This record gives sequence, C-alpha cells and structure tokens, in this order.
Amino acid sequence: MLELSVNLGERSYPIYIAQNNLTDSPNLSNILAGRKVVIVSNETIAPIYLDKFTSQLPNNDFLSCIIPDGEQFKSLEYFEFINRFLLEHNCGRDTCLIALGGGVIGDLTGFVAACYQRGIDFIQVPTTLLSQVDSSVGGKTAVNHPLGKNMIGAFYQPKAVYIDNNTLNTLPSREFAAGIAEVIKYGLIYDVDFFKYIEDNVAEIKAHNSEQLSQIIYRCCEIKAEIVAQDEKEAGLRALLNLGHTFGHAIEAEMGYGNWLHGEAVATGMVLASQLAYQRGKLSEAELKRIVNLIAEFELPVSAPASMSCDDFVKHMVKDKKNKQGVIRFIIPSKFGGCELVDDVTQQELEELFKLHAN
Repeated sequence: MLELSVNLGERSYPIYIAQNNLTDSPNLSNILAGRKVVIVSNETIAPIYLDKFTSQLPNNDFLSCIIPDGEQFKSLEYFEFINRFLLEHNCGRDTCLIALGGGVIGDLTGFVAACYQRGIDFIQVPTTLLSQVDSSVGGKTAVNHPLGKNMIGAFYQPKAVYIDNNTLNTLPSREFAAGIAEVIKYGLIYDVDFFKYIEDNVAEIKAHNSEQLSQIIYRCCEIKAEIVAQDEKEAGLRALLNLGHTFGHAIEAEMGYGNWLHGEAVATGMVLASQLAYQRGKLSEAELKRIVNLIAEFELPVSAPASMSCDDFVKHMVKDKKNKQGVIRFIIPSKFGGCELVDDVTQQELEELFKLHAN
C-alpha cells in the first residue's frame, strides 16, 4: 500500500494506491458511516467492478446510478440526469457519492457533488490510468459544452481517492496509452529524471508491470498534490499542469468529444507546445526529438488532425480558461523538465507553427 495526502487544511484528503483497493479500501467504512451511498458508474465499468467494490460496503447498502460510457456523456444532460436520480431517491446532504470509473465519471460526479444541495461529499475510485494519475486528484470537476471543454464546473475536493492498478488489466490499449500522455506531461513540467525513467522503461510500462505502475502513479499523484497544495484554484503554478491542453482541448472540441481521447489530444498538444518552444529557442532540436519520440513510442498521435487549420485551433483556444482579457495564454516548455505560461504568442507564430507541423 502506498499512501500520500493532498494538503489543503480542512479539505485535505488521502490517496491510497494498492492492488486490492477495490475490495479493501482503507478507512472507507469510517467515511461512509451513517450515510446514504450512491455509486455513479458507466455501462462498461459497472458490470466489471461494481460488485467487487460494493462487497466491502456495510450491509451492502447502496444505490447505483449508471450512465453510458463516453466523453460525449460528460454533459449538462447527464449532470441533470444524476441530480434527478438523487432527488427521486430522496438523497439528502448526508449522501456520499462514489465515482467509480474514468475521468468522465470522476469529473461529472464531482460536479454533481459540488452542486447538489449546495455540496455533498464524494469519493474518487478511478479505473483508468489517466484518471489515476491526473483527473481524480486536485478537485477539478466539470462538464463539457459544445463550445468548450470543461467550461462549466467547480473546484471541489473529494474525501479520498482509492486507486487500484489492477483495473488497468481490463483497460483497452488505446485508453492505457492515453493515460501515458499525462504521465509524460509530469516529466516535462516538473521532473526530468522521471521523464528519463519513462524513456528507459517503455517496454516494461507497456507490459503493465504492476510494481512499476504503482510507482509511476504514486510519483504523478505526488507531483500533482504538491502543485495543488500551493495553488488549489489555478491562480498561477497549477496552470502548468495544462501543458498540451490548450491545443488538445481545441482538437477535442473541433473533432467531436470522444473521437479523439483526451490523452491523445493532449499528446499532440504537447508536441505542438514543444515545437512552439523550439521555435522560440527554449528547446534544442535534440530535446524536441526526445519528446516527440517518447510520445510516439506509446502509439500516441504526434500530428494534429489534417482537417484542422490554424484558424480552427484559434477559434477554440480563444475560449480557454487560462486566457485573460481575450489573450490566449500558452503553457510551453521553458527548458527540458520545466514549463512557463506565455501570453505573447503572435498569430504569425501560430501560423508558422502549423505550417512547420504539417511538414
């Protein structure tokens, strides 16, 4: 069992990482004592893991709210669907929601928890690599809108995060690779030694070595916890966690949510951000190649959709949450293993970037 904490004063919470957390979740009975329990999951995850997880609940007493599987269902429609479920079952403020699934389930359930009766408790039980290393930690909750990804949401922290990396054994290879994109991100923004570790262990990571994956998940959560503890609501430092996301969210919105997985879009976004850094003299050609090559090693896309022009990107990026006074702000590598937020990227630079990227 590996354990760490997100230190936020009264809102602090533990993250547990083990290979049996679905059936033996530390302190879960204490958190749920005397509460109504509602588990939110999807049609893919619930048949595999719902019974396993609920076998440990007191008197096996719970309600389950199951929604379809897919990014397109992280929407206001299904936000309303879950709230209606809670109202129909007379759920009060003593209810605790449990998000059993990937990033869509975690983000959606967290946003419902933030809003239902002005806030109820929730627990994250992430079952995908991407949600285990990133979205389940830090309290970002949201739904997508056709005009922008994660534009409607709240900062709302869970009571605990239970990570069982055995769930990765049933994860499709494409979803696993999408999670690796966020793992690579942590090396680029914060820890060059971690980046090199991923480079040196590609084969073992692809083979799902459990001990290795536990350590990788721990390090990603540790980095995110350190950053969130310093900047919970993304006033500055936490924005660096969005490396690749400005470009990536534009791809997801333009191509239709779910057609490109979030991690796939972020992977291409990191390539674009790194190429922009290279244009600005922040990265050497050799460093840029290392980034692109590592992303490609995991069969992740390194090229933007051929159908997307510079203008297609810009029309979405002008709605990015990091922007101020209408100016697009980008996260780019300031060096190998470090990033910065810049707000002086010109239209000419972007056009040059996409021209070079297409070649």
